[in-house]
Amino acid sequence: MTPVPVLVVDDEKPARERVRRLLLRDARVVVAGVCSGGAEAVSAIIDASSRHEPVQVLCLDVQMPEVDGFGVLGRLVDLAGVVMPAVIFVTAHDEFAVRAFESQAVDYLLKPFSDERFQAALDRALASVRTRGAVALLAEMQALLEKTTTSTPRTDGSGPTTRQPLDRIVLKGAHRVRLLPVEQIVWIEAEGMYVNIHTRDGAAHLHRGLIGALEESLDPRRFIRIHRSAIINIDLVRELRQNAHGDYIAVLHGGIDVPVGRSFRAKLQTRLGQAL
Repeated sequence: MTPVPVLVVDDEKPARERVRRLLLRDARVVVAGVCSGGAEAVSAIIDASSRHEPVQVLCLDVQMPEVDGFGVLGRLVDLAGVVMPAVIFVTAHDEFAVRAFESQAVDYLLKPFSDERFQAALDRALASVRTRGAVALLAEMQALLEKTTTSTPRTDGSGPTTRQPLDRIVLKGAHRVRLLPVEQIVWIEAEGMYVNIHTRDGAAHLHRGLIGALEESLDPRRFIRIHRSAIINIDLVRELRQNAHGDYIAVLHGGIDVPVGRSFRAKLQTRLGQAL
């Protein structure tokens, strides 16, 4: 794993050096720089961003001459192209804690602090960085999928644009992002603001999204909605069976039974080309 760049900012040299020494013990991070003031810190962060080596964690004192810790954050917010690092405030003053957390700081270290307390704060900051990275990766993947499924103009100008169905779905987990090929899907069931995607291996994957929106994104030649809460892969239907009330049940791969809603029966009949 690439070490995470950390910038240390404190107007007191002993405090700067102690934080730097603690950081040097941890192979997960690299000290990107040590600054004695806020203005110097802002310049260092801008320079790192311009080199495509952005500072990802900021150990920041609150009270400093000229530009204090909150002033540093205020300047960074106004800078285009600079991503706000995860901030650990390091200060001898407890009265700024509320304001610090209002500024989205991940921790607030009150001097003097133990090595263990600093380690806990660093762990929290690195967890925040990892979460941001996962979210950014997910956003990139979703944007890529949206790009491949959005309307593409016809080159001959002869008619309306076409939309390509999804060939895979982005599944976000706690520590990873997975791409699920749609051919692995057996059926999908709605669960409020989520859907449960059941796959050929017997697994179920919870995915945030409405079933109606997912229905529109899938290939209608392969997937059909047979209930307000269910979409099935038509290629994996073994048989249609009627129950005692005359309602149909689709029996899928693996012996899974999915009821056919009465209002969806005509749609299924059309897809099968057979009266039910």
